Amino acid sequence: MRHFMTGLAIAVGLAACASAPSSTAMNPGKTFRDCPTCPEMVSIAPGTFNMGSDVVEAMRGGEMRPEGPIRAMTITKSFAAGKYELTNKEFGAFVKASGYKPADACQVWGGIDVVKGKTWRDPDYGRPPRDDEPVVCVTWLDAKAYAAWLSKTTGKNYRLLTEAEWEYTAKAGSKTTWPWGEDAQRICEFANSFDKTGRADPRQTNDGGTSNAEQTQCSDGYAIVAPVGKFKPNAFGVYDTIGNVWEWTEDCSAPGLYPDQPRTEKAVEVSGKCDKRAVRSASWRTRLSRHRPTFRGRDPEPTASNIFGFRIGRDLN
Repeated sequence: MRHFMTGLAIAVGLAACASAPSSTAMNPGKTFRDCPTCPEMVSIAPGTFNMGSDVVEAMRGGEMRPEGPIRAMTITKSFAAGKYELTNKEFGAFVKASGYKPADACQVWGGIDVVKGKTWRDPDYGRPPRDDEPVVCVTWLDAKAYAAWLSKTTGKNYRLLTEAEWEYTAKAGSKTTWPWGEDAQRICEFANSFDKTGRADPRQTNDGGTSNAEQTQCSDGYAIVAPVGKFKPNAFGVYDTIGNVWEWTEDCSAPGLYPDQPRTEKAVEVSGKCDKRAVRSASWRTRLSRHRPTFRGRDPEPTASNIFGFRIGRDLN
């Protein structure tokens, strides 16, 4: 049975933690940790941005996925975002301290077949996962369990980023198609995507696209997942918001157009069961066009895949 922590583990965790000074946490761009095994966080200031785009992406099965309508959004309060995608080392500290049982089966390589025994400890890389690589083969429920444990451990409100917070962080003040400008082929400076290196790997089966327009023509140096922080950060000092692994967010993702509300950092929620949760970022074996910060992924909560991970968020006030 899944569970978070025993009372003893909570006490040990709390004793090990040292809360970041609020003055540091509230200073935009500053980084902090709330405990030695906690993820490094970046403070993000409030602001406004345009969420979404007028692009409609063709999906499997003939679905046309809109990225709009474009909405003027206001982030009303400061928050913190993980400087990096959550790592195997950080997730492992949670599993060890709490005894939590994450997903015991995972979609691998082709992204279709769920393989029993493929887990975050063995995501089918052909080698053991490394401590500094993003954790994968975790469901939305696993990500929520980690956030709940970290909140109990630190006394701070950790959570998943909302979809609005995620896009605001990924765009980092930019008003161009990509956070770095309009040249899609600069992606290898900033992200691990399905590039020339990946296409040369005979194990790859993915939806990388067939036309030159759908392909990354540069080489980022990684055929599969990359350790966190190996590429350039964005203007907010946050790494890997584009590529490497898909990132679960808090929102319930309704099919079709964005709902008119909320227009703030709040998550989109529904009454009753949520069919699919929003995922962002794309991955090391995803076609180029889906790495845009406006592309809207959506998957069921129990989905575990070796290209799905998450980035943690935290309230600052």
